[in-house]
Amino acid sequence: MNNKVTIYDIAKELNITAATVSRALNGNPNISEKTRKKVLSMASSMNYKQNKLALALKSGKSNYIGVIVPRINTNFFGSVIRGLEEELNAKGYNIIICQSHNNEEQESKNIETLIDSHVDAIFISSSSKNTTSLEKILKGNIPLIFFDRKKMMDNVSSVTIDDFAGGYMATKHLIDTGCRRIAHIASGPLEIEIFRERHRGYQQALADYNIDYRKEYCLCTNSSIEDGKKAVEILFNLDEKPDAIFSASDFVALGAIQELQARNIKVPDEVSVIGFANEPFTDFLELSISTVDQFPIEMGRSAAKVYLSQEDENKGEGKVQKKVVLEPKLILRKSTRSKN
Repeated sequence: MNNKVTIYDIAKELNITAATVSRALNGNPNISEKTRKKVLSMASSMNYKQNKLALALKSGKSNYIGVIVPRINTNFFGSVIRGLEEELNAKGYNIIICQSHNNEEQESKNIETLIDSHVDAIFISSSSKNTTSLEKILKGNIPLIFFDRKKMMDNVSSVTIDDFAGGYMATKHLIDTGCRRIAHIASGPLEIEIFRERHRGYQQALADYNIDYRKEYCLCTNSSIEDGKKAVEILFNLDEKPDAIFSASDFVALGAIQELQARNIKVPDEVSVIGFANEPFTDFLELSISTVDQFPIEMGRSAAKVYLSQEDENKGEGKVQKKVVLEPKLILRKSTRSKN
């Protein structure tokens, strides 16, 4: 038999009505256990596949969850997805993953695809600078949960870390170890809240220790090794070179270290470097990289728990707004100096 077997084919084989077959397949309590077993056995032998989209349209629930991330090829987003799956799979949900590639147009297309797929909820680390496409989710009465990157929207829950605290503690560590000319490389536009908050934490630490904020020491890049190298080229063409770099990305931090080493600049003796995210490679390099841990698996688990509790409390209406903020942790390794 092929995959196009219908309930009518099963009904014909068993000499019962298609309605009875449908009720049996969907667990209707009015169908006897004997009939249900006969229908399930015949459906299995005929390789019958239920139309899950049709079931979703009928029941209003698909048991599919949409997840949109900027990119999946980082430990951070892969670990968030792992945390989501651990909690949601146990409750019978399956996950559909989309990548926006930090592109607003692509993110909007992802949203349209997931809405058309009748997902029960959408989890997103948003790359959009506005909420236009995100509002379509709410108009479709689909629960929306932000993680990592969020927007201020009514009736939307979020799970984030305290990016301001992460930026502050990274910069404070550099100051505590004697650095005074501290550059900051934002690994995304400051219109996106996480990068703005990390930058604000950097600014506040400088201010608290009476160190002047220097605009020429602050760059915005993409989160890549190559951009880290380019950032060092710019910074070390300045008349007064920095003695430390706080990067909002571990990938940029790695690129910065590679370029510094190519210039025979000693890390951390001459320039300290600290990143953000605690990607696995930061601990396995010969020169391990100091960083800020975002606890991505816990972020994923927390986001899933927020959704599940929201569903329990509101019977699927998605009207609760919960804000969970995780505390970051400073991880000190060889790329920064020790305190004097």
